[in-house]
Amino acid sequence: MDEEKKNSKPKYANIVEGAEQLSLGVSMVASILIGIAIGIGLQKLSGVSWLFWIGVFIGLASALLNIYRAYKKQKAELDKLKDDPRYKNYSNIDDEYDDEY
Repeated sequence: MDEEKKNSKPKYANIVEGAEQLSLGVSMVASILIGIAIGIGLQKLSGVSWLFWIGVFIGLASALLNIYRAYKKQKAELDKLKDDPRYKNYSNIDDEYDDEY
């Protein structure tokens, strides 16, 4: 029974994982909206219409930065799994399929 508890996931682990995945989309939308708000603010303050597009660029750049950070985090987690002894047997599967075809 103790071994079963050690290897099982916590009760709300799936909800936390789902919320983490959802947060990427929310942060992208929020960063774009904040960038647009910055652009509108710059345009209103200065009266120059093209400053709006600087704010849009800032929002898009921050959204791309969020994607990059999420990619790096996911890659680090997958690299941890690569070294996990539970998955060592699967490392040679690609080589076996390549030899067959």
